Amino acid sequence: MAKSNSFSCNACGASFNKWSGRCDACGAWNTIVEEAPLSAGPASKSLGARRGAPIRLTDLATEEAPPPRTNSGISELDRVLGGGLVPSSAILVGGDPGIGKSTLLLQAAARFAQAGLKTIYVSGEEASAQVRMRAQRLGLADAPVQLAAATNLRDILTTLEAEKPQLAVIDSIQTMWADNVESAPGSVSQVRAAAHELTTFAKTRNMSVILVGHVTKDGQIAGPRVVEHMVDTVLYFEGERGHQFRILRAVKNRFGPADEIGVFEMTGAGLAEVVNPSALFLSERGQPSPGSVVFAGVEGTRPLLVEFQALVAPSPHSQPRRSVVGWDGGRLAMILAVLEARCGIPFTGLDVYLNVAGGMKVTEPAADLAVAAALLSAREDAALPAETVIFGEISLSGALRPVSQTENRLKEAQKLGFTAAIAPSGGKPGADSGMTLTRMGDLTAFVGEVFGAG
Repeated sequence: MAKSNSFSCNACGASFNKWSGRCDACGAWNTIVEEAPLSAGPASKSLGARRGAPIRLTDLATEEAPPPRTNSGISELDRVLGGGLVPSSAILVGGDPGIGKSTLLLQAAARFAQAGLKTIYVSGEEASAQVRMRAQRLGLADAPVQLAAATNLRDILTTLEAEKPQLAVIDSIQTMWADNVESAPGSVSQVRAAAHELTTFAKTRNMSVILVGHVTKDGQIAGPRVVEHMVDTVLYFEGERGHQFRILRAVKNRFGPADEIGVFEMTGAGLAEVVNPSALFLSERGQPSPGSVVFAGVEGTRPLLVEFQALVAPSPHSQPRRSVVGWDGGRLAMILAVLEARCGIPFTGLDVYLNVAGGMKVTEPAADLAVAAALLSAREDAALPAETVIFGEISLSGALRPVSQTENRLKEAQKLGFTAAIAPSGGKPGADSGMTLTRMGDLTAFVGEVFGAG
C-alpha cells in the first residue's frame, strides 16, 4: 500500500492532502510544502520511556512544596513571567526582526546565571564570537553563561543531557532541524518537531527552556500554531522602530496573569526597564490641544496612562480615510457609527486619523469613551482640560458601561498629577481617591456635558 503524503502551509500551518499553489486557509502563494510524519526516521532515545511502559500515578494531595521561582532581577521581565522563572517551564518569545529579542534574552540569561542558575545560550543564527561581542557591548562579558552555536537538534539535546543546565535559551526555533524529519529547516514539520522535542526534554529533565520565534508579516509567530499550545508561556516583544520603547506582552501564561506587560527602553547599553511607564508615555505630551485625550487603562494587573491623539479633517476623496495606529480599526468604525446614530454627529466626508502615542497598543474596550472624546475634540476643535482622564466602554445603544479596577485607574492618574476623571455611572465607587469624578450614564449626556451639544 502506497504511503499517503501530507502537505502543510508554512504561513498558517493548515494541512492538505495534495499540493496546490495557493493556500485556501490564508490565501498565501507558494507556501504549501510536503510534510513528513513525525514518526519517520530513528526514534530519539533521549526522550520519554519505552513504548508500553506503565505510567506512574500520584495523588494531588502531597506534602511537597511547589518549586520556587527564580527572579532574574529584571523586574519588568519577572512581572510578565508571573513572578519569576518556573522550573521545568517552556517559554516562547516572538517579535519582529531587530526588535531586541536576542538582546533581552542575553541580558536575562546573564541575570539568571548570576542568580545561581546554570545557563546555556544556544544560537542558531550567530557564531559564538558574535554573541560574545554583543555581550561585551552590553557589559556582560563576565557573566557565567555557556555559549553554543549549533542547529542540529540531536547535537543540542546531547549537549544538554551532558551539561544538565537549569535554563537553556534557543535562538531561534526556526533554525533548528531534526535529522529524523525529511524537510528543510524552518518548515512546519521541523518547527513542530524541534519544539516538541525541546519542550519534552525540558519537562523530563527539570530544565527551563526559552525558545525564540520569528513572526510573520501579520505579527503572529511563524510556524504551526500548535507550538503555542505546547509551551507554558507565550510572550510577544512589541515596539516600533521610530520609538525607543519596547513592550513585552504575555498572551498566554500558565503560571501567571495573561495580558501582563513589561516596558523597556532601548539604549546604547541594551534594554533598560521602565519602572513608571505612565510617566514615560506622557512625557512628550505638551500643552492641551484639540484631539488629545489621556486614557486611564489597565494592562494585566498594571494601571497605565496613555494619550490618544485624533485628527479629523475634510476629505478630498469620495471615500474618507480611516487610519488607526495602536487600536482596533473595527472598533473605531463602531464608535463613529454610534456617534452618528445615537448623538446625531456625522463624520461623513471627513478623514479620521487615530493614534496611540508612544507606540503602545491598547486592546481593552474601556478606551471607547476616550476615543469618542478625542474624535469629538478634534472635530469641534475644542481642547479638553489637561488634568482630566477619561475611561469607559460604549455599547451600541449609546449607554456607557462600567469597567473594572476603577480605583486603580484613579490612583494611577492622581499619582501623575491629574485632578479630574470622567467615567461611566453604575460602577463600584471605590475609595476616595481625592479626584473630582464625573459619572455619565450615556454618550449623549457626555457630549452635552463636555461639548455643549446633544
